[in-house]
Amino acid sequence: NWYPFDPGDGKTKETALKVTMPVNFNDAVVDRVMVTSKDGTKVPLNIMHRRDMKLDGTNPAVLSGYGGFNISVKPGFGVGRRLWFDHGGISAIANLRGGGEFGESWHEQGKLTKKQKVFDDFTACAQYLIDHKYTSPAHLAIEGGSNGGLLIGAALTQHPELYRAVVSHVGIYDMLRVELTPNGEFNVTEYGTVKDPEQFKALYAYSPYHHVVNGTKYPAVLMLTGANDPRVDPMHSRKMIARLQAATSSSRPILLRASSGSGHGIGTAFSEAIAQQTDVESFLFDQLGIR
Repeated sequence: NWYPFDPGDGKTKETALKVTMPVNFNDAVVDRVMVTSKDGTKVPLNIMHRRDMKLDGTNPAVLSGYGGFNISVKPGFGVGRRLWFDHGGISAIANLRGGGEFGESWHEQGKLTKKQKVFDDFTACAQYLIDHKYTSPAHLAIEGGSNGGLLIGAALTQHPELYRAVVSHVGIYDMLRVELTPNGEFNVTEYGTVKDPEQFKALYAYSPYHHVVNGTKYPAVLMLTGANDPRVDPMHSRKMIARLQAATSSSRPILLRASSGSGHGIGTAFSEAIAQQTDVESFLFDQLGIR
């Protein structure tokens, strides 16, 4: 909604510029908790669910995060979450280091050679949901995009046992070659460069592509990419999916959804965005046993 603000009296006024929500969330609530990460840092976790939800470990849940580029992520009740809540689902958002939720110092704690702290934060949040019976590994999915796709790739390769399903949009997975791709050099200030010995070690230590292990029972995976992505080269998703398909010892699907008419999100046709989200929701409903 849009409101004119008068600095003279500090008040806002009503206008006709309003968006009416087609659904309501009177039956929903947000639990905001502070989760202790591996190094003792307190990390906010926002858990959105229906008020009548039971903490019995059987609820389907999706945990998401970003943790990079000084970007803040806020919880919200979008229309899509109504569908999820109507089927007993939980939507959780982690405010990870690397983001901008607590200023530049919070960002600095999760960049360059400290990037692993972001993944540790995310793992701690996933474990919190499990330990407190919001969900269980059999019912927990994770989702992220772009830098959040890197997060999901790292979570998948570092702790595949925690998750039942994984959805990653236009993610970065080969951290040793990212700066060699078109526009990839712009990521150096956030991730580091292979030209610096210490930064190279840090990049290799968590690079998702380089830590796929043969014979591992990986969860179900859906990665989405666009052929016209100017920000993250589609090769990341293509080679990561191929590597996972060759390595996994489970029977769960490892899928790539590639669109010839989309890019990094901005500018994607509304019809294509709907088709993508439909495929994501269908995948999650199927893998988490929602009927």
